[in-house]
Amino acid sequence: MAKQKFYTVWIGREMGVFDSWEACKAQVEGFQGAKYKSFDTRTAAEQAFLQDPSAYMAPSGHKTGASKPKPVVSGVVPYEREALAVDAACSGNPGDMEYRGVYVRNGQQVFLQGVYHEATNNIGEFLAIVHGLALLKQKGLDKMILYSDSRTAMAWVKARKCKTKLVETEQNALVFERIRAAENWLATHSWSNEIRKWETEKWGEIPADFGRK
Repeated sequence: MAKQKFYTVWIGREMGVFDSWEACKAQVEGFQGAKYKSFDTRTAAEQAFLQDPSAYMAPSGHKTGASKPKPVVSGVVPYEREALAVDAACSGNPGDMEYRGVYVRNGQQVFLQGVYHEATNNIGEFLAIVHGLALLKQKGLDKMILYSDSRTAMAWVKARKCKTKLVETEQNALVFERIRAAENWLATHSWSNEIRKWETEKWGEIPADFGRK
């Protein structure tokens, strides 16, 4: 009888420790940037989940075949799991855009907006951050970190202004309506949530990624 393996999923549809390959496969198969590894015991898998996945990965980002992981230099968790991640997708520039937010801990989608026509990805990223901030404030989650992989959108939110060069037209009137609503929210509200940059090069695609690259 084969010995049971336990699977740590750092990046996937849902993240955590799974007690079968079938359960793990459902989270990582076809998921761009997935990071996962098998362990002989649940304890080892749970300990690994709390550490940087790069310590357990080959340089290519795939699972290592070694029986023991590389030593962990630091026990610091690479990113906060009790956090909200937001992202946008746009087919064209401008094009059809949508955005969403998911909880990092389990990949649960908490909002999805769009499709907005004749918009841009930067606009979507900006709206996603503001939507996320408003949602967290509504839920009383004032300490939860919000992740975005867009420095441009983060700068726009800091300035409380969507600095797009896109021209408003009849086709994209709805997205400009959403921009004005977002700017009004930023002008009339304060928040204590820290907005952090998602480090794609280190951690893979942001959990809110639409997987369309």
